[in-house]
Amino acid sequence: MSIRLPDGAGGLRTYEPRTEPLTVRSGAPLTSRTVFSAAHVVADPRADVSPDAPAVIDWDATLAFRRHLWSHGLGVAEAMDTAQRGMGLDWAGAAELIRRSAAEARAVGGRIACGVGTDQLAAGSLARIRAAYEEQLAVVEESGAQAILMASRALAAAASGPEDYLEVYGHLLRQAAEPVILHWLGPMFDPALEGYWGSADLDTATGTFLEVVAAHPDKVDGIKVSLLDAGREVALRRRLPQGVRCYTGDDFHYPELIAGDEKGFSHALLGVFDPLGPLAAEAVRVLDTGDTAGFRGLLDPTVELSRHLFRAPTRFYKTGVVFLAWLAGHQSHFTMVGGLQSARSLPHLARAYALADGLGLFPDPKLAEERMKGLLYMYGVEQ
Repeated sequence: MSIRLPDGAGGLRTYEPRTEPLTVRSGAPLTSRTVFSAAHVVADPRADVSPDAPAVIDWDATLAFRRHLWSHGLGVAEAMDTAQRGMGLDWAGAAELIRRSAAEARAVGGRIACGVGTDQLAAGSLARIRAAYEEQLAVVEESGAQAILMASRALAAAASGPEDYLEVYGHLLRQAAEPVILHWLGPMFDPALEGYWGSADLDTATGTFLEVVAAHPDKVDGIKVSLLDAGREVALRRRLPQGVRCYTGDDFHYPELIAGDEKGFSHALLGVFDPLGPLAAEAVRVLDTGDTAGFRGLLDPTVELSRHLFRAPTRFYKTGVVFLAWLAGHQSHFTMVGGLQSARSLPHLARAYALADGLGLFPDPKLAEERMKGLLYMYGVEQ
C-alpha cells in the first residue's frame, strides 16, 4: 500500500509506509541519566468550547499517556509549555492537571516534576508576581511533586533589571521545601520572554542566571536550558556548582548534549521526548551500558523529525506532538486545547507523519496510515 502526501510545493508525492514498528523494550529504570518527557494534554473533543474558553481536558486519555511514558522508565515533566501552558491551558486547568498527574505518579511509582509559574497573572508588581509563584509552588509541593520554576511573562514585563530576578528567585528558593529545577525558556519558544534575566545579551543573562544558582546551590537540583544553542549549553553546564545538574531542553542537539564529553553531560527534559518516548528510553538504556555509539545510532536519526516539529515559529511544536500522539493511537482524535490543531499546515503534518513512520514510531503503522489518509481526505486530498 502507498499514500499520496503533499510535497510542500503544491503537488503530491507517493510514500510507502512501513509495515512494522521499531521494537523497543520497556520498564527497566534508566541509570546514567535523569530523563523527563514534557507531556502534552488531550483535549475533550466533545466539549462545546470557544478558543478563548478554559480548556476542557480528557482526563482518562491524558493520564493514560503519562502511564505510557512511565512504563518506559521516563519521568514526566508536567504542566509545562508542552501541555500548552500559556497557549490554551490556564492556571486552574494546570493546577488540576498537577494534582491528578501527581496522584497517578504515586500510584504507579513514576517520577514527576511540575511547572510553577505566574500565569494566573497577566501583569503585576513584583510583589504580586512573587505571590503568584508562591501560590503555584504550594500546589506543586502539596501534590508531592518536584517543582520546576518556569520563566514568567509577568516578570519579564515588570523587571527593571537583573536585580529584580535575583530578588524574586532568591525569595522563592529560600522558601522551597525541596531542591527545584530552574527553567530558562528562550524567546523562540515564547517571544514574551525576550530579555529574560534582565538582558537581551545572552552572556549577561547567563551571568545573572548563574548568580541565582550559586547563591542557593542546595535548593537547585538542576537547570533546564531551552535556547537551542548547544555550545552555550555546554559552556553553561561547565560553570554549574558541584551537584547541580543541567537538563537539556535543546530539541535540536539533544543526542550530543546527553552523550556529553570528557568534561560532563546533560540530563534531559524535552518536549520531543513526548513522541520519541519509547525510542529515547531505549537509547538511554544503551548509554547506561557505556555504549555511546549505540546511543547515538538510535537517537541521531530522530533529530530530523525534531527539527521539523520545532521549526519556526517554534512555539507551535505542540501541534506536531499531539498529531503524532493521535497517529500513534494514544488518543482517538486530533483536537487540541484552543483549536491549536490548525497551527501547522497540511504539508508540515504530512512530513511529520513520513519522518515518524520512517523511524518506526507508530505501534500500529496501518492505523497511522488510515488516520493520515482520513486527514488528507478532509483537506481534499483523495488517494
